[in-house]
Amino acid sequence: MSSKRQEQAKIIEKLSKKKDKEHGMCHFRKNEIEKLLSMFNKYVENTTNKKKLDRLKFRDILHDMFGMTDDMLMDRMFRAFDRDSDNYINHDEWVLGLSVFLKGVLEEKTRYCFSVYDLNQDGYISREEIFQLLKQSLIKQPSEEDPDEGIKDLVELVLKKMDKDHDGRLSYADFEVSVKEEPLLLEAFGMCIPKPEKCQTFLNLISDEYGMKY
Repeated sequence: MSSKRQEQAKIIEKLSKKKDKEHGMCHFRKNEIEKLLSMFNKYVENTTNKKKLDRLKFRDILHDMFGMTDDMLMDRMFRAFDRDSDNYINHDEWVLGLSVFLKGVLEEKTRYCFSVYDLNQDGYISREEIFQLLKQSLIKQPSEEDPDEGIKDLVELVLKKMDKDHDGRLSYADFEVSVKEEPLLLEAFGMCIPKPEKCQTFLNLISDEYGMKY
């Protein structure tokens, strides 16, 4: 076995044994991890870094593979994947990020979505952040004289429903309880998890039946 193959085998083994919810656990089988790594290597071969995904390439993948278009959310998703905050996504971050993105349990997806929506990363989703997120994701109606007023009203409705401790902002605890009560609130402020059909299409790419033609 070549040294490159040995190194990849070690990475696959390490990732397949990840069981720590706090620092990332892996829901993929070894053969799926192998295909994800091959996919990753293909994506990075034409990048400047050659070993890591940059923000623009990651955004292209989100757009092409999952039909995502919201620049602000895609930037926040990049930061959620980029666990060591070095402005690149390495192969571990790629696999573990996709594990939550595609196969995560509700608790993992709740943490992930909260981190995406917490725009300034202070541990809360403020009234201002909710406004910015809703303004970005809602389609403006041409007939509306002041669409911001409608969004402000919606922000207040959201806070009334989700702000459990009534402090005018959403803590992780507020968000978690709200999502457990109503799972649809997981993506209350914009799409940051792929639609089921897009998710399944991607998973088909790394299934045993797929011929590695990406």
